[in-house]
Amino acid sequence: MRYAAIDIGSNAVRLLIADIIRNDDVVSFKKNTLVRVPLRLGDDAFIDHRISQSKGEDLVKTMAAFRNLMDVYKVSEYMACATSAMREAANGSSLLREISDAGIDLRIIDGSEEAKIIYNSHIEQHLNNNKAYLYIDVGGGSTEVSVFADAKWIASASFNIGTIRILDNQDSEETWNEMRTWVKTHTQAFKAVYGIGTGGNINKLSRLANNNKEDKPISFAKLKSLYEYLSSFSLKDRINVLGLNQDRADVIIPACEIFLTLMKYGRLRQVIVPRVGLADGIIQTLIDKNG
Repeated sequence: MRYAAIDIGSNAVRLLIADIIRNDDVVSFKKNTLVRVPLRLGDDAFIDHRISQSKGEDLVKTMAAFRNLMDVYKVSEYMACATSAMREAANGSSLLREISDAGIDLRIIDGSEEAKIIYNSHIEQHLNNNKAYLYIDVGGGSTEVSVFADAKWIASASFNIGTIRILDNQDSEETWNEMRTWVKTHTQAFKAVYGIGTGGNINKLSRLANNNKEDKPISFAKLKSLYEYLSSFSLKDRINVLGLNQDRADVIIPACEIFLTLMKYGRLRQVIVPRVGLADGIIQTLIDKNG
């Protein structure tokens, strides 16, 4: 049996097809195929507040292709979610109808639901009962943060600060201050706070920090050093010399800035990177729904 997850983000659109494994009463999944298309919907949504005709057409074509791939892989169930770019696009609802005609039933979800779905991707297995955590998911259009203590959820918030939004100069100092204040306020009661980071950028930063070897938590000093190293290269050299994908080479810098800010104001000792995202959470959500 196979499930599929479609994640329409501000930077890229992803299709994850997963094999469902049943072992007695335990149901898990193994990633089979991942397709990632860097459409950059956020560039349109955050500046013009609508998805352009050309990008809209590309999105619908991508959804039709994903529908065909799911049919070929004989996917029995899927779930498709869109996040901040589609939330802010004035023509989001009309695009939903076109995507539906292409065979995909798509939902536009808010920041809190996005955070809950990602948390569902077994992030709880990284929680120690005796520690406090700040969970951070950095996307192209928004950043979701949640506080956990004693393995229990304490509070969550979503802020319109994301990598594409920053690159397009659509972030505001007021929102930055709100995020700093929220994190400082909600973590100050704990003596020590640890971070859990998700999203494509922190996953890549983890690979760079650990030289593609076994993942180790990233300290503030290590991330700051990595940020300074990456910033010392031009965008062109981050692509040609460091080998970063074109659509990763620019967003990885503001992603570092967001994580460094949250680590500073949350007094995080380090960030654990489980390398999961919204698509993983969607697959787990389908597993939980079907038992």
